[in-house]
Amino acid sequence: MSTEPAAFHMADIRSKRPTRRRAVAVGELLAGPLAWPMIVERRLPKGDALVMAEIAGLQGAKQASALMPLCHPLPLELVRVRCEPIPERHAIRVYCECATEARTGVEMEALAGANAALLTLYDLSKPVEPALTISGIRLLFKEGGKSGLWLHPDGMSDAERAHYRPRGPERLDGVPCAVLTLSDRASHGEYEDRSGPVLHDGLRALGAELRETDVLPDGIEPLATRLRALAAGGVRLCLCTGGTGLGAHDQTPEALRQVATRRVDGLAEMIRSQSALHTPLAWLSRAEAVLVDDMLVLALPGSPRAASQSMNILAPVLAHALAMIDGKPHP
Repeated sequence: MSTEPAAFHMADIRSKRPTRRRAVAVGELLAGPLAWPMIVERRLPKGDALVMAEIAGLQGAKQASALMPLCHPLPLELVRVRCEPIPERHAIRVYCECATEARTGVEMEALAGANAALLTLYDLSKPVEPALTISGIRLLFKEGGKSGLWLHPDGMSDAERAHYRPRGPERLDGVPCAVLTLSDRASHGEYEDRSGPVLHDGLRALGAELRETDVLPDGIEPLATRLRALAAGGVRLCLCTGGTGLGAHDQTPEALRQVATRRVDGLAEMIRSQSALHTPLAWLSRAEAVLVDDMLVLALPGSPRAASQSMNILAPVLAHALAMIDGKPHP
């Protein structure tokens, strides 16, 4: 019996966190001058191709995992199929939008739905015009998960953007931020800080202005003093990593509480509860969130992986939190 590993395998997504996911796929049927008006005017011999294509697209999206062996079955919460006539090319442009909350994306479902709708248009049109072409099938965009918003390099039209309104995390363009790593060993040069750079890169990706990054020893001081100085200097957001465990030297939450003008308990609980979807050890974290005057401060776990996960969890709400602090109206 062969002991070689299987040549194919379904991706293991058990350690991923469920997030809201959305994807839109698009493609076209080039129907030609004879079939196109019959499709649009719903005069094809087999019946109304546009209505049947929408139904087929719904079925195709729901059957994606049955059609593709390594595709995860997902409980779809939304499937919308839209057929748009394009007179200048005698084409029918088909869109399939899928959404759910899951550990993996819905791009294959959107593509399966678009393909099923296009094949149905083809099937109903071929008695009139056998010289049909299906073309341009691609993912328009996808949202959610670790990668956030992804747009196809070929871009989207203004009409497509207005209709689907692709959304990534709200940006922090120009917001003064700081990243502080709390670690005795890293501050003494015994090993390289790898968690701080993860948070640094995450904030940069959102457009933030990094005013300061530093590595401090564990303990209430000098962190408390540094936080007061950052708040006085106009920093609006400070992410701290490390010192949130149960060890005797883990005192980052105590430092935050010492300088806090208000606590933000909901953010701390969100970090723990969402991180627990990656690992149950997250419940041992003493993650903390406070306001120091107008500066939002978050104490996050110290490992690079946990820092990355925390950044992904926080990214969708940071800009809104700062807007609330500034007294701006809620959307």
